[in-house]
Amino acid sequence: MILRGRAAMEFKKLINTGIEKVKSNYKEGKFSPFFAILLAIGIGLLIGLIVMMFSNIGESIPAFFTLTFGGLTELGDVLYKSIPILMTGLSVGLAFKMKLFNIGAVGQYTMGMFFALVVGFYVELPTGLHTLVAIMAAFVGGALWGFIPGLLKAFFNVNEVIATIMLNYIGMYLVDMWIKGSGKMFDFAATRTKILPQSVQLMKIGSSTSLNIAIVIGILIAITLHIVLNKTKFGYELLATGFNKDASNYAGINYKKNTIITMALAGGIAGLGGAFAILAPSIIANNSMTYEPINVLANNGFMGIAVALLANSNPLGIIFSAFFVSYIQKGGSLVHGGFSYKPEIADVIISTIIYVSAFSVIISKSVGDFLKKRKERKANPSGSSDIKEE
Repeated sequence: MILRGRAAMEFKKLINTGIEKVKSNYKEGKFSPFFAILLAIGIGLLIGLIVMMFSNIGESIPAFFTLTFGGLTELGDVLYKSIPILMTGLSVGLAFKMKLFNIGAVGQYTMGMFFALVVGFYVELPTGLHTLVAIMAAFVGGALWGFIPGLLKAFFNVNEVIATIMLNYIGMYLVDMWIKGSGKMFDFAATRTKILPQSVQLMKIGSSTSLNIAIVIGILIAITLHIVLNKTKFGYELLATGFNKDASNYAGINYKKNTIITMALAGGIAGLGGAFAILAPSIIANNSMTYEPINVLANNGFMGIAVALLANSNPLGIIFSAFFVSYIQKGGSLVHGGFSYKPEIADVIISTIIYVSAFSVIISKSVGDFLKKRKERKANPSGSSDIKEE
């Protein structure tokens, strides 16, 4: 009870601090980038509504309400589907902090998933320990796939965008080939992986969805990353290198080492996303999640890029942006099920929000200037000058 009381007090204090900051910014004529993102979300939803009206004006309004509020009825499923994109978002965001564009979260995600599958099918361990080893293996698999472009960038100045994109395809084709060649993993009749042992599956939260303990792990990883980036020497060095590579080198910060570590760590986090996706428990008894090797890049990896951009690579912000993206995607699937629209309407909205949020700095400055001028007009309604003639 005491812990709850203290937690409530801390939460109330945090809310009050936020409100006071908003009031202070308004008085000073400032406009927070956070509100610029909210404005981008509003514009994205508006454009989504316009697209719906052009497609089928008769169903547009009820479909839009379903897309916007439908996810509230299935929050457990929304949270569950946000877990993989939370991890890939953290992966992309961490690399962005060092001005590295990790477009390879897709391949790292896939490789991490494969390593988790290998442990799941080929290693026999007690429940709990089996899951932990599979998760650790997934981190190693993803880190390996992130280490390669990091090494190429650090020592040979190979553009990480090109290297990671190529590794996406290499990783996908290798994993699909390895899975199809394994009779222990692959079900040839179902053309997908076999059912994983119960001992390796993640602990379930609730009974109606596949929501599991990974949501807690993911949030803890995001909080840890935030602390590391803002409170540790490594985080300072990483951010300093991102701001100015030459200046940080002159200050004694090892750019090559930080590049390799950052890309490997980012890859490992994306690999965890793959593990959390494949090790999630199924809502069907005595079943599990499966993977179908059809030579298609995992969408969760690309959504991580959108999640990171929407949150401006802030680890804490990525938690909320991952949930938001999952929420809109769920709304899109509900719209597809109940109306004549395709679920891709959700992607249109997300893409628009990302596009508009790219101008958040400009929006913040424009609205900030407007608020400042408005304040000046209120303070000096007559328009008279304060300069006195001598």
